Amino acid sequence: MTRAKKEQVCLDATPYYHCICRCVRRAFLCGDDKFTGQNFDHRKQWVVDKITTLSTIFTIDVCAYAVMSNHYHLVLKVDKDKADSLSDYDVVMRWKQLFNGHIMVDRWLTNKATTQAEKDKTLELIQVWRARLYDLGWYMRCLNESIAVQANKEDNCKGRFWEGRFKSQALLDETALLSCMVYVDLNPIRAAIAETPENSDFTSIQQRLKTVAKAGIKESKQAQPDNILPFTYYQPHSKQQIGLPFKLIDYFQLVEWTGRCIREDKRGSIPAHIKPIFERFMVNEQDWLETITAFNRHFIHAAGSPVNMAKWAVSTHRKWCATHRTLKLYKNVEH
Repeated sequence: MTRAKKEQVCLDATPYYHCICRCVRRAFLCGDDKFTGQNFDHRKQWVVDKITTLSTIFTIDVCAYAVMSNHYHLVLKVDKDKADSLSDYDVVMRWKQLFNGHIMVDRWLTNKATTQAEKDKTLELIQVWRARLYDLGWYMRCLNESIAVQANKEDNCKGRFWEGRFKSQALLDETALLSCMVYVDLNPIRAAIAETPENSDFTSIQQRLKTVAKAGIKESKQAQPDNILPFTYYQPHSKQQIGLPFKLIDYFQLVEWTGRCIREDKRGSIPAHIKPIFERFMVNEQDWLETITAFNRHFIHAAGSPVNMAKWAVSTHRKWCATHRTLKLYKNVEH
């Protein structure tokens, strides 16, 4: 039975989620249409531009993204604490960037609310909007509806653009977060669309690399895009974690090495500078590569160690949490 998204998101377990959305019938509505010969790659930029805008409105940060021809991937971090810390005025200003608002709120903004009951009702409504600012469902709704409207207008048609609800996976620990981000960033390479991360268009890894290249040698270690959650490397997988719990250079090296290895003509031994990362997460080369090439087949609704998966199942009122086969990536990890 299909579960409501609110029953699949447990912020006490993790703030990190992998979201996937596909075009209707999985048609190439964002790439090359082989039947008409038309190219719709410009729609991929629509998605990138929209998630950039939404990151300034919602308190949901983008960790990684990849926009493909018939689907896209997002790795998101939900920041409930940030939403709770916003003033009522800030909540209203953010929400009104997306929707018209409400007449009572407009009166409250201009100090025209005449009764205490009206003021109380207004503040109650603002709290509803505050909760929506860290709601994964509302974030994805605002993203998908906007793209669908633009695409249908361009095609002069009506109807669905996306294949129903988005799919989400809870990322329950650092290993799951890291492997999922690499999996997302390497989507174009696995699909043989690009040969290197820097040539992987419409991905977060390309954007990060371009930012570093533009910054120059002296500032390259600190240069990170404004619209993507930065790497800070401290307090791993903590709800108070400001950025991603990895080093930027470590991530670049891991993506580069993994990208080479998933191409049969480039596979080789693991370099020395990658070993410390694997030692920290207690995984080996083969298990890592198997996970990256088939992340969605290894994990369904959540990704993490068996212990964390069991805890998440309880938190989301499940009897068990389904996975495909065994979690070999975690066979040596204890939580």
